[in-house]
Amino acid sequence: MRMKGNSIRMKTKKTKVMIIDDEKVFLEELKETLKLSGYKTITFSDGTKALENVIKHKPDVILLDLKMEGKNGFQVADELRKKEETSGIPIIAMTGYYLTDSYEYIRKMYGLDECLIKPFNPLDVITKIELLGNKGKTKS
Repeated sequence: MRMKGNSIRMKTKKTKVMIIDDEKVFLEELKETLKLSGYKTITFSDGTKALENVIKHKPDVILLDLKMEGKNGFQVADELRKKEETSGIPIIAMTGYYLTDSYEYIRKMYGLDECLIKPFNPLDVITKIELLGNKGKTKS
């Protein structure tokens, strides 16, 4: 598992989180961690499929791996920011490849709201989701 730690607090509100990562084991583990913490989760291991379904699922927050096969996270973020329906959804980038030094440049270029460096503690992802979740709340 590429996350560290196991202390998780329960959520009372059902924030909907879309997770996009082509590393399937990591994707399933993160999905389970967030579900156990009270989040609704939608997962995609392919950036193109995620883009095709984002409007249908209306996530409050998107967790997005930057380095993926096919359509990478930068391309996905760029497309999300260009569409009116998805431009306001907070995006938390996840990466084990790009260094913290280049994050600020990457964040500004692609309209990312936050970044998590893998491996990360489950509480770190929950904290970032909570900080951004209200910003992205969609009307159901």
